[in-house]
Amino acid sequence: MRLPLSLLVLVLSPCIPKASAVTAGSFETVGNTLVSAMMMFLGNNDKVYIIDKAEGNAAQVNGHPAWGSVWDIISNSFEVMDIATNTFCSSGYHLPNGSFVTFGGNGAVSPGGKAGSEGSVWDSTYDDFDGGKQIRILNPCTDSDDFNSAECQWYDDPTGAVAMQARRWYSTAEALPDGTIILIGGFQNGGYILRNFPNTDPTAGAELTYEFYPSNGQPPQNVQFLFETSGLNAYPLTWLLNSGNLFVQANLSTMIWDYTTNTEVDLPPMPNGVVRVYPASAATAMLPMTPANNYSQTIIFCGGSDMPDSAWGDFAYPFINTWDYPASKDCQRITPEPGDGSSPVYEQDDDMLEGRTMGQFIILPDGKLLVLNGGLNGTAGFGQNNSLTPQDQMPFGESFASGPVGTPAIYDPNAPSGSRWSNAGFQTSPIARLYHSSAILLPDASVLAAGSNPNLDVNTSSSVPFPTEYRAEKFYPPYFSATTRPVPSGVPSTLNYGGSPFDITIPSTSYSGSGNTAANSTIVSVVRGGWTTHAMNMGQRYLQLNNTYTVNNDSSITLHVSQMPPIPNIFQPGPAMLFVVVNGIPSNGTHVLIGSGNIEAQPTAAVSELPANILQADASGSASGSSTSASAGGSGSGDATASKSTSHVGLIAGIAGGVGGLALVVLGMAICLSRRRRARLRAQIAASKAATPPFTPAPYKANPQTESQVFLNDPSHGSQASWNQSESATAWNQSTPNFDAYRDSGDMTPASAHPASHYDAGQYDYQQQPRY
Repeated sequence: MRLPLSLLVLVLSPCIPKASAVTAGSFETVGNTLVSAMMMFLGNNDKVYIIDKAEGNAAQVNGHPAWGSVWDIISNSFEVMDIATNTFCSSGYHLPNGSFVTFGGNGAVSPGGKAGSEGSVWDSTYDDFDGGKQIRILNPCTDSDDFNSAECQWYDDPTGAVAMQARRWYSTAEALPDGTIILIGGFQNGGYILRNFPNTDPTAGAELTYEFYPSNGQPPQNVQFLFETSGLNAYPLTWLLNSGNLFVQANLSTMIWDYTTNTEVDLPPMPNGVVRVYPASAATAMLPMTPANNYSQTIIFCGGSDMPDSAWGDFAYPFINTWDYPASKDCQRITPEPGDGSSPVYEQDDDMLEGRTMGQFIILPDGKLLVLNGGLNGTAGFGQNNSLTPQDQMPFGESFASGPVGTPAIYDPNAPSGSRWSNAGFQTSPIARLYHSSAILLPDASVLAAGSNPNLDVNTSSSVPFPTEYRAEKFYPPYFSATTRPVPSGVPSTLNYGGSPFDITIPSTSYSGSGNTAANSTIVSVVRGGWTTHAMNMGQRYLQLNNTYTVNNDSSITLHVSQMPPIPNIFQPGPAMLFVVVNGIPSNGTHVLIGSGNIEAQPTAAVSELPANILQADASGSASGSSTSASAGGSGSGDATASKSTSHVGLIAGIAGGVGGLALVVLGMAICLSRRRRARLRAQIAASKAATPPFTPAPYKANPQTESQVFLNDPSHGSQASWNQSESATAWNQSTPNFDAYRDSGDMTPASAHPASHYDAGQYDYQQQPRY
């Protein structure tokens, strides 16, 4: 049946209450995440959402282990959330209206990471369903909403009512300028890296295609680059560029890709043989785009691994003892589309202070980058053995990495070469943050670090070198040494692409010293923390808005601030935080929504001219000077007074407006129906099990690319038919059934991910050759 339309107003809440004094450069443990934080995203100023894989967490929800939770920043409390399907190693992104979506995952599992009681379809113990094609949607709620209402919960219908066309595990999501999300690559099922070895068939077990959400009606198309980077192309590193093309890096290869015509332009290979993608898992980010650099887009890669190709092994495990192999400290920069028209080249940057695998870049409000988490040796991934070491001799449990790096470091992209890295005065966290750890920027400008679980299933035993980690920490960057933080007013809740500027006022109590100096130092930064997993933040970007200023007679400062540049390509529509940074000290962030809130060609307007700067010779701030500690909240909050309108947040997909007649789904009703379908699906499984011979897993068989699909919306985006299907009908976008044992471990022979009957032995002579 067709579901009616309903909307929920997202109440923006920029204020964060007072917290106890903290020390710059320190860590503070803030609570227990209840599920291990494999994935995280900041929903708004109030809440951080946390996602784990389906596993045996002690925290329960609706009668089964939880693998979702939420942290209420205001009350510093954690609460479980129900997710139906296995989210293991999925991808995720935001929508233009502020909703978040996760894509794919893996099959159902039972205790120990083994196949579910009904293969990949469902497990009766963990009550998890196959997540390989799944699309899950969340509308973030604030403290003023009823969090227990269906509208604030995950929409995750295990019947596949909203699903991708292809199975994707370790895929990449990146937003396009209209807010559509492109989904790239991935495994079809489990494994360490995406190949057999030798590698004669790049398609074996791989999904070397791309598709869109919402679907444009086109079946998944091959990406030649993924064929040529076979093996080391999980979570391909991808950024939308100013031109509208995509920059993509995997294995040692790099390209610029016009996805509209599926044409590729090769760029130089990654220097020094350093692999950056999973499981090498380098720290990567697009550097801040500022008026000073003309919003140029430069991408940095730091760390990873230069293991030789043969050492990476195959689906089953690496072929060396990775925990003995040092991670790289090498850093490279590249500007894919140089403003002077020159050819793009990688540029050697300062080495990190130590090698890291699984290190993660977090862009801070002041335009510097924090790197944290990771290990000195090895790679991401886990297993019970590898080709050299049996299970009972694995020195670090199931971890393929060793040597946790507990000390963060700051990278200053504007510092002279040779002096860009520092960690002076930083504490070292005692908590290992290795495989399946995550980190994200918070509204108070601190950084949340959580997760780490290099184990097939939950293991909290003290005998395990790196147990499942539930403790969450906040790291306080150096600017927390200030005793006073800016308290701006007039910060808007929405930003447009071009158009009329707006004013922000900074009172004299927000700074010390000369008013002219403070005004001249002030920047307004828009920071998107992204959706974080596996040492990546999909969607993370930083853009400094252009501004001028007036220093007033009362020593307050009025900033005259431009809207976003009228180029959605450089900063896609959707949620972000706006910070006002005075003398290097940021305010608390204000949650803002950029663009129209709809998936559509974003409205743009000409850039308005800003007034000239006006100075006051005797203006001075009344705040006290700096000290070694500062309040963790409260005093730096922006005041979102410019707009009291709703934030265009739809209750489920947020894909109304600009997508033709595509219908919205009411999240509350959809979740109720999803739960009914979920119960019926369990009953159908039980009835089928009683009426048929004992279940026998079928051998692996790749889904044919010609498989008939039912799309979320038809090619014209005008049909309502997909929403009108009876809820008793067969599952939408249903995948070809297969019941492979779920694996992401090394306790199997290389053929286990793809049974020997599927391949001819001894005929593997294909080897990946990076393109030059």
